[in-house]
Amino acid sequence: MKVTINDVAKHASVSIKTVSRVTNNEPSVKQATIDKVNEAIKALNYQPNLAARNLAGTSSYVIGFIYDNPNAYYIIDMQNGILSACKDLGYELLIHPCDSKSADICDELVKLVKHNRLSGLVLTPPLSEDPVILAALDKIEASYVRIIAGEKLEDNNGLAVLVDDKSGAISITQHLIDLGHKQIAFLSGDEQHESTKERLAGFKQALNDNNITIDNHFIIDGQYSFESGVEGAKKLLAQTKKPTAIVACNDEIAAGALFAARLEGVDIPADISIVGFEDSPFSRQTWPKLTTVHQPNQKIAHIATELLIAKRRAQASEQSRVFVPEPVIRDSSASPKK
Repeated sequence: MKVTINDVAKHASVSIKTVSRVTNNEPSVKQATIDKVNEAIKALNYQPNLAARNLAGTSSYVIGFIYDNPNAYYIIDMQNGILSACKDLGYELLIHPCDSKSADICDELVKLVKHNRLSGLVLTPPLSEDPVILAALDKIEASYVRIIAGEKLEDNNGLAVLVDDKSGAISITQHLIDLGHKQIAFLSGDEQHESTKERLAGFKQALNDNNITIDNHFIIDGQYSFESGVEGAKKLLAQTKKPTAIVACNDEIAAGALFAARLEGVDIPADISIVGFEDSPFSRQTWPKLTTVHQPNQKIAHIATELLIAKRRAQASEQSRVFVPEPVIRDSSASPKK
């Protein structure tokens, strides 16, 4: 016979409602009671029925992961981080890719929340940085946590996990300057991502702080893709005045730049240094391996999901968390030729 919640309640000598509150990690349950119920659950090998829990309330025990990002490694890290938090806290995960530029994006997300009765959403850039989308979600009182670029929360718009991209870009650019580079180029990502603006701002600040003139011919617009890195590097290498180092807005762009340089017979790092951002598997799969900036995307996603679920359970003790990416020095950066 399958063990039911009634069996657990009888074994622990508590009410069915108390068992439900413990399995749902609701606040204001005495620790002694929690221990007693958990002992009964373990003794009886009780498995809570997620479908029944979902039907019982006005919202389900499901978190939605909403994204529009071409970087598969980023998405996998985010997915794994959210999923691990959901498993720890008794929730399921719904994954929903979308087109943030679609004219119907707001209606799409509102219908998604209502149809699935989602407990909350984890929003990643550029969705998490779009005020129109946030306003549509606020209108239906949807719970969400934003993963956004920045060093501090500039508004009071709910929960957020911030990534201090500017500081990361300053540190990786400073690494190149410390090696002796002064002719440093920047390969940009998608302009609608706040991370692109923050990383470019950090790059420029590092140059300014070291009295190095910013050459706008060395700043190439692009996208967060390998192909964009290839095209951007080709433009730089075709210039009469060439950089001795390149800061790429992410590792995928950096890998593309490295590929383009190799096609042109340019040695890395003897002829030109190339560094990336995020410390994705791309950075370890190239030859030479990329110097980059470590951004713990899986941990960021896990923390974001914990904040979201804590808010639902009225257990939230903080509104935001800030992560500062740190340089990882590998083989693609060295002092320039004299």
